[in-house]
Amino acid sequence: MLNPTVYLNSRRAAGLLALSLAACAPYPQRIRQEPVIANNDRVPAADASTAAGAIAAERQAMKATVDSIYAVATAGCSMAVCESIARGEVQIGMNETQVYAATRTTPSAWVVRRTNGDAVMVPATPSAAPSDKVGEFVMVQLDGGRSAVLSRRGPQGIMVASRSQDAGAAAQAKEAAAALIREGDDLVASNDLAGALNRYDRASVLDPDAPETQYKAARLLDLQLRPQEALMRYQRFLLSLDIERIKAQGDANAKMAEAIAMAQQRIVILEKQVK
Repeated sequence: MLNPTVYLNSRRAAGLLALSLAACAPYPQRIRQEPVIANNDRVPAADASTAAGAIAAERQAMKATVDSIYAVATAGCSMAVCESIARGEVQIGMNETQVYAATRTTPSAWVVRRTNGDAVMVPATPSAAPSDKVGEFVMVQLDGGRSAVLSRRGPQGIMVASRSQDAGAAAQAKEAAAALIREGDDLVASNDLAGALNRYDRASVLDPDAPETQYKAARLLDLQLRPQEALMRYQRFLLSLDIERIKAQGDANAKMAEAIAMAQQRIVILEKQVK
């Protein structure tokens, strides 16, 4: 049987040992560290900076893709095609890559439907349709891998070109001017002279060499008692004509000859009024 005295001494020794070990343990150290954010400081918008960085990276990647497409499109192209790409103008006969290069777009801007050797290109996002120097595209149709029909959105509706001579900016401008002249003629018939003059003015900007537009505008200005402007328009009308050639063709240009005679008479009268 364990002696009570021995047991108590053992307990006392164990307690003293524990106290001595505790006394030897190091005191906890306090580390003074400066606060990362002081009071009233604002935390920068991490989401905004991240988004800006992502947008910048996306733009850089887009530019690299466009540059790569441009290099491929202009490698070995004819002089006419290369010049059109440099101008940013799609022409009949361009391949798909050259259409991308001329419109400064990538394939992601288009939806392409392919059937055998043919294809139809339409904008992937109608509200942000690809465009070239001439206008905004509605559709590009390819035949045998080459653009055959170009459909663009114009001021008077859809303008379609299927021939090389009709696809350029000058040809499209003439077509738009002709549409404006027809609209102006309809407004004259409905006695809206101000609206008609507006259409003729816009048509003369698009196709400044069209004599008919100058004559129609001159007649309206004359009727509205605006002699200075009417005189200028009559003079521009006559300057844009080869009068001798028209006179030599006789009855074939009887209507034009009548307009010439009228313009010449009105110029004499209006010159007296504006002096």
